[in-house]
Amino acid sequence: MLFPSEAGRRETRLNVNRETSDMPKVFTSEKQKIGEIGENVAVKFLVKQGFSILDRNYTKKWGEIDIVVEKANKICFIEVKSVSRPDLESVSQETLDEYHPEDNMHPWKMKRLARTIQTYLLSKNLDEKEWQVDLLVVFLDIKNKKAKVKVVKDIIL
Repeated sequence: MLFPSEAGRRETRLNVNRETSDMPKVFTSEKQKIGEIGENVAVKFLVKQGFSILDRNYTKKWGEIDIVVEKANKICFIEVKSVSRPDLESVSQETLDEYHPEDNMHPWKMKRLARTIQTYLLSKNLDEKEWQVDLLVVFLDIKNKKAKVKVVKDIIL
């Protein structure tokens, strides 16, 4: 026979196991935490620019879309690259111009992103809508809680 507290614990475990597919992502590594902060900064930036957030972290077996937004009847799929810097004062316009995160968009990554975008458009019945892929680079100063955002528009897949 189970004591009431044990029965409650077992039931809790069963509920957690049933709900794992709906649970939010858990970011454990330092790199993942920086990525999550960068995505949050990107969302705030996009909202200030007048975009409506449609989706975040849309994931399929073959890929993930960081952020899906809409503005002026156009869907934008946003890939976010976050870079941690000890001091944003050192991130000048030169740094912003010299750092090319799109170079980290390898052909296999772009192919996976294209497939995920097509899946998203079809699953949401948006396949007739105009769309583009943008890249947001978020430079983070974690210590001082500051950020700078660089936008690379209309990436070709």
